[in-house]
Amino acid sequence: MDILIIAGLIIAGFLLFIIEVFLIPGISIAGIASAACLLYANYYAFDVLGTVPGLITLAISAIGVIAITIWFMRSKTVDKLSLKKSIDYKPEPLKGLDLKVGDKGVALTRLALIGNAEFNGHIIEVRSSDGFIDEKCEIRVERILDGIVMVQKA
Repeated sequence: MDILIIAGLIIAGFLLFIIEVFLIPGISIAGIASAACLLYANYYAFDVLGTVPGLITLAISAIGVIAITIWFMRSKTVDKLSLKKSIDYKPEPLKGLDLKVGDKGVALTRLALIGNAEFNGHIIEVRSSDGFIDEKCEIRVERILDGIVMVQKA
C-alpha cells in the first residue's frame, strides 16, 4: 500500500509539473502543489520504507522532472510563446514639414526649455536654447538635431 501512495504522489507531482510548465507558466498553485507532492513522496519513502527505497524515489523524481523539462525545451511550445517580430519604428516628427534654420514661428506654450510651437500651421515640440520663453512669443529656429528643433527668441 505504501508503494501505491508513493507512486500516486509522484504521478500527481509529474502531472501538476506538466500543467505548470505547459499550461500555466510562472509560479502558480500547480507548481506549488507539484513540489509538495514530490517532496512528500520522497519524505514518505524515506520515513516509511527506508534509505534505499527513498533514494530510488528521489532518483525517479529528479529524473522525471529533468525529463519533463527537456521535453518542454525540445517541444515547439517555447517557439509558440516567444516573440518573433522586432519593432523597428522610429518616429519622425518633422517628416513632411519643410522646416529649416531661420524659420519663424510662435510659442504656443511656455517653453520651460521644452514646449510646443507653431511653424507654418504645424504644431511641433521644440526646445529652447535661450532659457525660458513665454507663450505667444515669436521664436526662430536656431538648429535642428536628430528631429529635435532648438529655438530662441526672434
